[in-house]
Parts: sequence; structure tokens; C-alpha cells
Amino acid sequence: MIKGIIFDFDGTIIDTETAWYTAFKEAYEEHGVELTLEQYSGCIGTSLNSFNPYEYLMTELNLDINKEEFRAAVRARHDKLMEVETIRPGIQHYLDSARAAGLRLGLASSSSLEWVEKYLKQLGIREYFDCIRTSDHVKNVKPDPELYNQTLSCLGLAPEEAIAIEDSPNGSKAAAAAGIQCVVIPNEITRFLEFDAVHHQIESLGELDFDQAVRRGRVGNIS
Repeated sequence: MIKGIIFDFDGTIIDTETAWYTAFKEAYEEHGVELTLEQYSGCIGTSLNSFNPYEYLMTELNLDINKEEFRAAVRARHDKLMEVETIRPGIQHYLDSARAAGLRLGLASSSSLEWVEKYLKQLGIREYFDCIRTSDHVKNVKPDPELYNQTLSCLGLAPEEAIAIEDSPNGSKAAAAAGIQCVVIPNEITRFLEFDAVHHQIESLGELDFDQAVRRGRVGNIS
């Protein structure tokens, strides 16, 4: 029986990912460099250890760029692009339905707590979550399962009692590693990435009936 839902944040609740890729891609183009999605995907839903888009032009291509000015310009562009973004389809319905059904709600994000709290408050949904775990709480972010393991423990749930909602391959791998069924709702950027076939992938959360998902407890069997 499903007793809780754990949401990813970036790209899942609100699509911050497309805005980041656009901001970085435009910044790279100003320096005559193409930033491919394949290359950028190395930092989607995880840390910047594999690929750091803020520093790549300087550390790998040896371009003479002021790091702080570059970072500030990218973030300013991202902020501008985010002005038109809002909560993704189906998310609010799931939050309201879960609350009405008495389910526990968690959030597991590879981003910082400050970043997550900023947008949750902006969207007016902070109070829905019984537990939030971010990069501030763990040694290893996704695809490591530590974030999900901590969130499960905080919520008092076993893996089979929860459903994870994710948008990226790294996030879905983390959920699977924690033993949690995962619904993948890719955004405009992550829909082009390769996901493991074991996950239930749909265009938006609005396509997955809440009552059936919770009652059956087998999201992969729901058409």
C-alpha cells in the first residue's frame, strides 16, 4: 500500500532545468562554443562534479573569461527565463490529493536547501511537505540513493510504501537504487535523455490517475 510520495524538485515540480540549459547554451555561444545537451546532461539532477558548466570554458578550453562575471551573467539570464515558469501540470493536483488522502509527502533534491525553499515559498507549496532533504543533508547526491534513503527514514516509510516522481535519469536511478517505484515526467530538456526501461514514463503527472496509483501501488501497471 502506498503511504507516501517523494518528489524531486528541479525539473519536476517546476522546470528550472530548461532555463539553465538555455542560459548556459547562450553564454557558450557568445564565446563561440556549442554546448550540446549530451555534454550538459552530465550535471542534470546531480552535482557539478562530472561536468561544471560554470568552469568548463576556463578550465578545459582555457578561455580568458572572468569566472565571477560569467557566473553572474548566467544566473541573471536564468532568473529572467524563470519569470514565465510555474508549477508543472498535475503537480498541484497530486499535492492536494495526497494531503486529502493522508499520505506523507517528501522532497528529495540534489540542489541546496536555500534554492529549494526559495521556489517552494514562491509557488506557495512549502507547507505540503513533511520532509525535505537536499544536498545540505547528504554526502552524496543523486544518482546515489542517499537522498531517498534519508527521506524515507524521515517519513517513516519503507521503500515499497512510496512512489518517487522524477524528471531526470540521475534522479530515477537514485529512486530505483533506493527500491522505490518511480514515475518519470521528463521536461523539455530531459525528454531527450535516455532512461532505464524499468520506470513508468509519462508526459505529465496529469496523465496518471492519483487514486489508481495509490490504490494499486504499482505505477508501472497503470495505463
